[in-house]
Amino acid sequence: MSNAWYYQSMQEFEVVCKPQFQTLDNVTHGNNLFIKPELYCTLDSSSGSGDCTLDSPVTESSVTDDLNDFRHKLRQLETVMLSDLYEDPENNGKLSVGNGVVDFPDIEIWKEMVEGVPKRDLKDVLIACANAVSVNDYATSQLLISELQQMVSVSGEPIQRLGAYMLEGLVARLSNSGSSICSPASHELLSYTNILYKVCPYFKFGYMSANGAIAEAMKDENRVHIIDFQIGQGSQWVPLIQAFAARRGGPPHIRITAFDDSTSAQTRGGGLNIVGQRLCRLARSFNLPFEFHPVSVSVSEAGLQHFRLRAGEALAVNFAFVLHGLADESVSTENHRDRILRLVKSMKPKVVTLVEQESNTNTAAFYPRFLEALDYYNAMFESMDVSLPRESKERINVEQHCLAKGVVNIIACEGDERVERHELVGKWKLRFMMAGFSPYPLSSLVNGTIKTLMKKYSERYRVEERDGALYLGWMNRDLVASCAWK
Repeated sequence: MSNAWYYQSMQEFEVVCKPQFQTLDNVTHGNNLFIKPELYCTLDSSSGSGDCTLDSPVTESSVTDDLNDFRHKLRQLETVMLSDLYEDPENNGKLSVGNGVVDFPDIEIWKEMVEGVPKRDLKDVLIACANAVSVNDYATSQLLISELQQMVSVSGEPIQRLGAYMLEGLVARLSNSGSSICSPASHELLSYTNILYKVCPYFKFGYMSANGAIAEAMKDENRVHIIDFQIGQGSQWVPLIQAFAARRGGPPHIRITAFDDSTSAQTRGGGLNIVGQRLCRLARSFNLPFEFHPVSVSVSEAGLQHFRLRAGEALAVNFAFVLHGLADESVSTENHRDRILRLVKSMKPKVVTLVEQESNTNTAAFYPRFLEALDYYNAMFESMDVSLPRESKERINVEQHCLAKGVVNIIACEGDERVERHELVGKWKLRFMMAGFSPYPLSSLVNGTIKTLMKKYSERYRVEERDGALYLGWMNRDLVASCAWK
């Protein structure tokens, strides 16, 4: 129980009691004070007969004694609430506080009262702190931050672990330091990312659903051009190359145009050539004709000249976990989010795949954005417990280096510094339709395969197809959504 709660509670207790004792300071000798039964009754009156005898006048000395007794009991309560009490067998079971022994006749009553007070809920304190930050109530913010520091833990319950990173975000927001959160060394981040990919189904779900749509659209094509706007480590294309290599009638010629970002480059410890060489070796092992074309510009700077379109190639475009990082009309008049969609539409692709986190943190104000992030990431952190033990150092590192930075960015940053700008599928649909796209039907066979795979992780993962999109959720919370367009 925190000191902050105690002082707040004591202040409230004093406010309740003050009207009952306002006249005590004004008592003069020779005057009698009548106290109504509903206003005051000593705690000792609950013993014996249980009656309060208050019909007769009370003298100043008796009132003073009662007040002193009341203050003494408050000090007892303070001792119970703020001290470490334990029974000392060497002193006939008397209670010890630190190195001293005390004998409070009513101490057991106070202990029962204190133990009956419910502890503050961590989620409630996080929400209260975010609300204080949102209205610039710095005094309350600092008080609640101090309380939260005693409640969170990177190795505790899911809400405690998430709370540690949300607290970091709140502190960074108050100090305007959210954009300076650093990433670990490249080899470490690569290791943690690989662990996340193996133990959690988020990436696999997205990549499988996107690959299924591409494979279905390209099943009769001899030359396939895939544009990947964030290729990362290239993991998505390994199973698709294998599937194309086993295609009846022989594999097609595949060309991948790959874009990169600074985080992926740092994770790899090098440029896109590392990914290209790995995929080329894989394609050769399956006798699949393959080309790799790296593009060394950011997605927001991409233009038609970067794609090297060729006649006779069927075009597939992949947006897996990338569009949320592009600024839209709420951030910049350039609106790269919609500009890229219009650019892709002008190239007449046969299929376009979209995979994104199903969360609404783009244009929301700070406080509702905080609530959305709390709900979303709490489900994600709960799902982590299924795959990695709570005491696992790997889990701590994965959460700290792969998830925490996004949490802090959502909470601490604004404007162009806030790059984690997720939207719900409904909003993405509007953007795609405004750019001229129409929905591409998902494969029921692929969806069934994905559902079977997700059950191997946990029965609490849920895969649903709704309104032309496929959702991966943890219990009742949607986490990732995938859909396709043409």
